[in-house]
Amino acid sequence: MQFSEIKTLEDTFQLATYKKMDIAVERGEGSWVWTSDGEKYLDLYGGHAVCATGHSHPHVVKAIMEQAEKVLFYSNLVYSEIRGKAAEKMVSVAPSSLTQAFFCNSGTEANENAMRMARMATGREKIVSFTGGFHGRTADSISATFLGKYREIGRPNVPHHVEAEFGSIESLKAIIDDETAGVIIEPIQSMAGVREAKPDFFQELRNVCDKHGAVLIFDEVQTGIGRTGNWFFAGSELAGGTEPDIITLAKSLGSGAPVGACIVNERVSSKIKLNDLGTTFGGGMLAMAAVLATLEAIEQDGMIENARAVEQHLRDVLIDVDGVVSVRGKGCLLGIEFAGHCGPMHAKLLENKIITGTSSDAKVLRLLPPLCVAKSEIDMFAAIL
Repeated sequence: MQFSEIKTLEDTFQLATYKKMDIAVERGEGSWVWTSDGEKYLDLYGGHAVCATGHSHPHVVKAIMEQAEKVLFYSNLVYSEIRGKAAEKMVSVAPSSLTQAFFCNSGTEANENAMRMARMATGREKIVSFTGGFHGRTADSISATFLGKYREIGRPNVPHHVEAEFGSIESLKAIIDDETAGVIIEPIQSMAGVREAKPDFFQELRNVCDKHGAVLIFDEVQTGIGRTGNWFFAGSELAGGTEPDIITLAKSLGSGAPVGACIVNERVSSKIKLNDLGTTFGGGMLAMAAVLATLEAIEQDGMIENARAVEQHLRDVLIDVDGVVSVRGKGCLLGIEFAGHCGPMHAKLLENKIITGTSSDAKVLRLLPPLCVAKSEIDMFAAIL
């Protein structure tokens, strides 16, 4: 089918969501996608930080196909070997204090359940989140999102959500109290323009939460699963070794298969009883096969080490590029700040068959490539830039 026909079909029958690029992706391999018109594009956006292992990684595809031939799905009402193995593998690469997993279907669902668990663990209602953080589009998650007009879209908002300034412990101290159930934070604020905080901020954040008995939640929907050059931001040198009570995940977790998760410590898990949490599709066998294979592929192919090397290479090659003010972020979650509006740059790169992303900061172009992206592919991007 020609692109014009595909566009007409979607525009006619699909409710409007995002402003779309004028391409229809037909297949992908590694860091590349091919369109319905047979054109080849370098994908440095990865379907919005989803395609961690690259498009259609052979190990992930094989695992999904083999599982599909056995059983596509059964709910958490039965035990499942593949679910057990996926949970074990995910916990094994997490910070040591986080020992049990809850599987769901998306990042916003993971965050909704994390905040619910914080309230269950404390018997309180108040949730603190930060200016510039994005946590999803469902009711509780969008109410915790103090970025642009998202909270307005989500009105009426869930009550008991309050806002602190990202990176400011003094701002947090001014509003956290003994009625606070939890504090949720995006460790690197991707959509806000790849905003970062220093390691000692996270250490102090942990201390303040402990002082008030609040549950600390790291929303690692974008930063998790190797993207920052670490399995997780939590517990890494980026966080000053800080380990939260809950980590939420999605996006990269299934290499494109819809799946989300929470990993929790004993403080939280000890408060969760039968029937407190539930999800029909969460933990389904097909998604679990994708999760296990994704974690294996990242490990076997050395993708975490590659993410670190690619970040440094990008910084090196962009030093002398006119108009580039700075490079923000870590690993394969990067923001390139320009002196002016990056919109024309984004459009011109797409004309040259390179897919990138923008952000709520008009000057910041985002790169969220597969963790397998090659230095030679970064060189191609830099040459076009």
